[in-house]
Amino acid sequence: MTHLRKMMLEELQRRNYAATTIRTYIQAVAEFAKYFGKPPDQLGPDEIRRYQAYLIEERKIEVRTAALRTAAIRFFYVKTLKRPYPLEEVPYPKRPRRLPVVLSQEEAVALINSAKNLFHRAILVLHRHPAG
Repeated sequence: MTHLRKMMLEELQRRNYAATTIRTYIQAVAEFAKYFGKPPDQLGPDEIRRYQAYLIEERKIEVRTAALRTAAIRFFYVKTLKRPYPLEEVPYPKRPRRLPVVLSQEEAVALINSAKNLFHRAILVLHRHPAG
């Protein structure tokens, strides 16, 4: 185990991160370093931006996964190396917004009619969307 990996592991454990998060973060930083063929402490914002672009454009990973890897790299720089992290230069990838599913009147009636008891039926009939 490298000195940097051990330092990061200790920081994650000190903060009581979940075992799965620890594995994911350690792996994300290792893959980042492997992509450039250099130790991660020798890489900076330019490499992080290029790596984000590679993950999203070439590897076609989900935006959520790219954001998780960005969080891992940010943790490494801020908590392990105690370096400033330029959020303006290296933002988290933005998740696309999805339109909500709107039921047709027939679908809404079918949903209400499928309720197994009066309580569930009342919940379906009386529920209002917060924006509505």
